Amino acid sequence: MNELIILIFYCAILGSGVGFLAGLLGIGGGLVIVPILSSILLYFSILPAEQVVIAAIATSLASILFTSTSSALAHHKNGNVPWTIAPWIMTGVALGALISGFLATHLPEHVVRMVFAVTVVLIAIKMFLSSKNNTPTQRKMPNKGMLTLFTTLTGGLSAMIGIGGGALLVPLLTFFSIDMKKAIGCASACGIVIALFGTIGYISSGSTQFALSDGFAGFVYLPALAGIVCTSWFTAPLGAKATHLLPVTTIKKIFAVLLVVMAVNMMVK
Repeated sequence: MNELIILIFYCAILGSGVGFLAGLLGIGGGLVIVPILSSILLYFSILPAEQVVIAAIATSLASILFTSTSSALAHHKNGNVPWTIAPWIMTGVALGALISGFLATHLPEHVVRMVFAVTVVLIAIKMFLSSKNNTPTQRKMPNKGMLTLFTTLTGGLSAMIGIGGGALLVPLLTFFSIDMKKAIGCASACGIVIALFGTIGYISSGSTQFALSDGFAGFVYLPALAGIVCTSWFTAPLGAKATHLLPVTTIKKIFAVLLVVMAVNMMVK
């Protein structure tokens, strides 16, 4: 019991930082949650090592459902969610996340881990470069059908590696000349959809492998989920407010370096 309390405490600390980053950058937090939670689950020997990453990804998505909701509400109040295009984007990410939630659990653990690491490195490079280039560009938004197709792929990859989608959606939307703050707000709202449908997939596919009495709902580890959510729900609105106060470009550079370190850690382990 004492170990369980310590585990929840560690996850609460993790959640406080994740919530702030979710609000600030429009990310769901999975880029941070997955590698750190994997280490926590390994340390406490919660489940076999070959299933740790899948459980961390599933738990990350479940926590993002709460974190993104809190962040999206704050961004909506600030008028940063572009509802004219958001429904089309949400449709795409929902479809991709649902499919991916079922498929990822049938892939070898090392494949999922390498997909996560490579994707994180690419996101970090993109984030670092975009923080240097502040020159506005005008690119035409694709038609709604193509936008839905793009975001289906985005949602699928996001659910596979356990992130809310902001790390992929924000660069995509800003590429098509969407204002950064509105891109972050839209990504927060879409993170709810990715997390919901991705979590459904992971719970369904893991329901025969783990029991609720052991603290699992499918592949989602409920004690870790409780620890993350109990703090991230409150810190996400603080991050959303900080988008108007802090130099986001500087934070993106720091976060990009952090992502590379975490990706290397995932590949080594």
